[in-house]
Amino acid sequence: MGTSRQSGPWSEKGSAGKAAENNASSASCCYRCIECNQEATELYRDYNHGVLKITICKSCQKPVDKYIEYDPVIILINAILCKAQAYRHILFNTKINIHGKLCIFCLLCEAYLRWLQLQDSSQHIDPDDLIRYAKEWDFYRMFTIASLEQMAFFIGIFAGLWLIQPTTLRRKSNFILLLKALLLSSYGKLLLIPAVIWEHDYTPLCLRLIKVFVLTSNSQAVRVTLNISRKLSLLTILSGLVLESSVVCFFQRMGWDVESDCSIYKT
Repeated sequence: MGTSRQSGPWSEKGSAGKAAENNASSASCCYRCIECNQEATELYRDYNHGVLKITICKSCQKPVDKYIEYDPVIILINAILCKAQAYRHILFNTKINIHGKLCIFCLLCEAYLRWLQLQDSSQHIDPDDLIRYAKEWDFYRMFTIASLEQMAFFIGIFAGLWLIQPTTLRRKSNFILLLKALLLSSYGKLLLIPAVIWEHDYTPLCLRLIKVFVLTSNSQAVRVTLNISRKLSLLTILSGLVLESSVVCFFQRMGWDVESDCSIYKT
């Protein structure tokens, strides 16, 4: 006797249930293995009495995320050393929602440094209210210019990726994730304030090193987020620098004293 094939609403319900189960399983793969960048459904499994066991990656047979047992200070040190595993842990396996606040604070630090350089170059010592208000508006102007240059840098990175490897940004999720990664990896600009407070003869050298560190962090963030080669990530950072320098040259041709990174880090 042949086996009869089930048909009707029960079969449709079963297929719909399997599709929903597959969609749920794919949606639950929101984590990444920090070693091989493969998707994972969980980082650890919680047994009874608070016993935790780290999940082993099915691809590389290593712990999916060893940093969940590490102290945040150790994770920060590894991130400063630009380790790809630490970047994957921060970008994929943690819920950090300080991208906007961190970006604004970094821009404030950069605007303050430019404003300070501008005040040092001026000879106005008149405490008149008009002069004080003019200095205040200079700070707002520096903040706006720093924001435009940062925007140009990010646009240059996205444009370079679109020209070199257009398939990487086809999904909206990749675009948003890369933008968040670039904002987080610009945390090195916070070091501008200590470099100015503890002013020393080596301050220009410190500013150059901070610039190199920020660009290195951005490059590592692009490489980890999109899982591309180091050469390609460096090319994207270079395209961002080209567009940012073009914006700076445009401002300088208009006669604006922008005190940009190009002039600050070369003094």
